[in-house]
This record gives sequence, C-alpha cells and structure tokens, in this order.
Amino acid sequence: MNYFDYLQLFIYLLLLVALTPLIGNYMFKVFDNKPFKTKGIFSWLESGIYKIIGVKPDSQQNWKQYAFALLSFNLFGFLFVFVLQLIQKDLPLNPQHLENVSWPLAFNTAASFMTNTNWQSYAGETTLSYFTQLIGLTVQNFVSAATGFGVALVLIRALRNKLSSELGNFYVDLTRSVIYILLPLSILFSVFLIGQGVIQNLSAYKTVTTIEKVQQVIPQGPAASQIAIKQLGTNGGGFFNANSAHPYENPTPLSNFLEMLAILLLSASFVYCFGKMIGSVKQGWYIYMTMLILFVVGLGISVYSEYHFSPGVFEGQELRFGTINSLIWENATTAASNGSVNAMHSSLSPLSALIALFNMMLGEIIFGGVGAGLYGMLIFVILTVFIAGLMVGRTPEYLGKKIEAFEVKMAIMGVIAPSFIILVFTAIACMTDAGLSSLSSKGPHGFSEMLYAFTSAGANNGSAFAGLNANTNFYNLMIGIGILVGRFGVIIPVLAIAGSLSEKKLIPVSSGTFRTDNFTFVFLLIAVILIVGALTFFPALSLGPVVEHILMITGKTF
Repeated sequence: MNYFDYLQLFIYLLLLVALTPLIGNYMFKVFDNKPFKTKGIFSWLESGIYKIIGVKPDSQQNWKQYAFALLSFNLFGFLFVFVLQLIQKDLPLNPQHLENVSWPLAFNTAASFMTNTNWQSYAGETTLSYFTQLIGLTVQNFVSAATGFGVALVLIRALRNKLSSELGNFYVDLTRSVIYILLPLSILFSVFLIGQGVIQNLSAYKTVTTIEKVQQVIPQGPAASQIAIKQLGTNGGGFFNANSAHPYENPTPLSNFLEMLAILLLSASFVYCFGKMIGSVKQGWYIYMTMLILFVVGLGISVYSEYHFSPGVFEGQELRFGTINSLIWENATTAASNGSVNAMHSSLSPLSALIALFNMMLGEIIFGGVGAGLYGMLIFVILTVFIAGLMVGRTPEYLGKKIEAFEVKMAIMGVIAPSFIILVFTAIACMTDAGLSSLSSKGPHGFSEMLYAFTSAGANNGSAFAGLNANTNFYNLMIGIGILVGRFGVIIPVLAIAGSLSEKKLIPVSSGTFRTDNFTFVFLLIAVILIVGALTFFPALSLGPVVEHILMITGKTF
C-alpha cells in the first residue's frame, strides 16, 4: 500500500461518519412525524398514493396486521416480476427481441429482487428486456429497501411505546421511505452517474468494429436509474453481467468512490435515526461504533491478506482503480447486504474471501441492508442483554423493556433461519451431482464456491464468488428458496418481538439497570456476535478458505 491508498481509506471512513448525522437527521424528520403531516415537494405524491390505494395515513396496525400487509405486498411483487419474465418476449421495450425466461430462473430472480437480495444467475444484457429491468427489477429495488425500513421502524416504535399495540402502518412506511428518501436521492445520484458516463437510454445494442477489425456488440439500456437505487437501497443487482466492474455502470474513479460510499450511507445513517427516535442519540452511536469496529477490523484483515499473501496478483481485481478499491468495495458490499461487485471475489486471497463470507454469516449486521442491518443488530442486542442479565443475576431489559423468554426465542429463530440455509443447503449441494457439477474449481476453493452461494442467499446479500454455474434448475430453486427463508425467517420473528415489547410497560432507569450506552456493552455485543458466528460457521470456514490459505502458504493453489 502507498500513502494514496491510506488516504482513500481515511477519506472514505471520514465521509461515512460525517454524513451519518446529516442523513440520519433527515430520516428522523421523515419517519418521526405524526401521520400525514410531512410537508415538502413530494407531499402531493404521498397524499395521492394514499387516495389511490385507499389507505388512511393515520390508521395504525398491530404486528400481525403489519406482517400480513407486508407479506401480501411482497407476494404480489414476487408474482408480478415472475410473470413479467415469463412473457417479456411479447412486451414492449425489447429491441433485442430477448426470449422469455425459463420458470426456474424467473422464480429465482423474482424471489431475489423482492427480498432485496438481487442474486443474479443470469447476464442482464442477454436475458432481460428493458421493460423487465425497468418495471420489474428497478421497482422492486425501491420497495424491497422500503420494506426493510418498515420492519426496523416497527421495532423502534415498540421500544418507545407504552402498553400499546399500535406499531404504524406498513403502507405509510413504504410510501414515505420511497418518496422522501429513496426516490429523491436516487434521482440526484442517477443524474450524477449520467454525468460520469453511465448510460441511460432505450436504444438497441450497437455493433461496432474494433481496432482489431473484429465486430463487437455494445449493450445499451437504462442503466443509471437502476445503478443509483441498487447502491443506495443496498440492492446490488447489476444492469450488466459484470456488475460494477462494467464501465457503463462504473466509469470513473469518482463514480467508483461515491458508489462505494452509497453502499453504506443509508444503512449507517439509519442507526443515527434510531438513536433520535428512541430519544437517546448516545444509544445509536454505540451501536454505530459496534458496526464500525467490525467493519474496520474486517477491512484491515482483507487489506493485510491481499497485500501480504498475494502481492502483485491482480487477476480478478479492479485494475482501473487499484487493489485498495477492490477491497473497500468487497468489505462494504458484504457488510451491507448490497452484493454489487467491482472485482471477482473468487480471485481474492483466501483470508479476504473468509472475511467476505464472515461478514454475511454474521447476519448482515455490520450496517447491513437499509433497515435490515439495524433490526438484525437489535436481535443480537437482545441476546447480549439476556446473556449479561444471566451473568450478573438481573432481569434483562433494554431501553426500559423487559427481555423475557418469548423475545429470546424469537431472536434465536432470527439467527437460526439464515444459518440453517447456509449450512444445510451447502451440505445438500456437496452430496448431490447437481450441486457438484456446477463447480469450476476443486478442493477447498470449490467448496467455498458452494458455501458462498448459499451464504449470499441466506444472508440476502446477492454477491457471487464467481466460478460457480448457478443458472441450473438445482441452484435456481435451492438459492431461491434460501433467499425467501433468509428474508422472512428473520422479518417475522422481528415483528413478533416488536409486538411483544410494544405492549410492555417502560421500566424507569435505576441503579440496577444494565447500561447499554457505554464501551462495556459494545465489547459484550461484539463478543456475542463473534462467538455466535464462530461457533456456527467455523467448521464450514475451516473446510473452505482456512484450508485453502494453509495450502496456499505451502505453494498449492486452486
């Protein structure tokens, strides 16, 4: 590394921290207003949406009603995108006359984009029409991110409620998340990306003759609008197969830097918003510090491994912007459940690959997806408070709410659901010809290909290790199922926790209250996160990147 690399790292982290309270304060103003009192340039759009869908903005839902509305809306989104792919050949905005998508791939893609995962078993420029990309995928990028905001908001309201079952309204949360946060920021970011050279058109593909006198097809399309929300909404699905390594998605060093920043920006800012909404900015900052410490340590290990064990090895890295930008992006995208890539993770050194895997295996809580990262971290907060209470003999509580058996059971379910997908589905792939036949590598690296695919699915990340041929019926269906379980296997327990906590009375702070706004709690929280992660996944990681690292030191590579 040189001084310029260190400077980039410093500026990246500095801007992330500096922008957090600015964006977080804005989020607080959007989400903390009383129903239907938000004013601004988009207020007319908000009121119009409520009239069209027949929702009273001041109506409240309990956790079961909220869950039903959320699941119903997401089911409709899934079916819409699924059917859209099956009939895209006969729909407009298809200048390349692309064929209809097979139903297993359509199932996988619909599940992926509906859940904010954006795993892609296909090449966008050869598989999906402009209509499918615009009306199907880009729309889901907005509403799936807004769904994450909504679930987190329910949990926040539960923590500050007093003996109430009213937890907001899903359709109001969805609408405000889109029109006041995701839409305006995406419009601004899209305009910036177009200025940098990201394409935005509806033209047919261009055939050109290269300087080597060879004809080449240059894809076109409305890329900028999807790229902006894919980064800001922690979606990650690329318009092109090469994702953010493609110059039409990520053309300049400035676009690369700001796209990396956008990956974490809203998730990080929402943690500050959480502190404001519960009336304790200090609580928000300590959770923020927990996430930041885990992110910086993981990034440090990746940087050390790549520069120490693989110096001068550039295969699969982003050569336009340097190795350091590949590593920042790798850690940001796997920490934030974004999944976009500007380098191939299969080409990382084994320890760097281990960090990418571990970031996802922890439950995408290191900032995580928008909203999803916060409620995932709060699951671990509940477990930490419970364990600390057992250690000191006190009734566990968090922010004045008693943590009892039901909350702990639901929290454990939220941890187990994605873990089950990662470990069991990888084991099934290892034992079947359908799973093994898609590998491009043997040995521990081949195992890592399968482990990464199901980790990405269970954690709703969407990034790929590369090398694995995932566009088969086996992987499309298995990964699609894993994506659904990884998303709703966490959301439903979180909503149930919110419903239970919301109806509890607030306990006044006393001398016996276990403090959750100091560095002791940060240390305990990190310890619980790492211990749970290590106990659950260390055997699997040992068979993959750990063994590969040891063999690499002895001179054997895969």
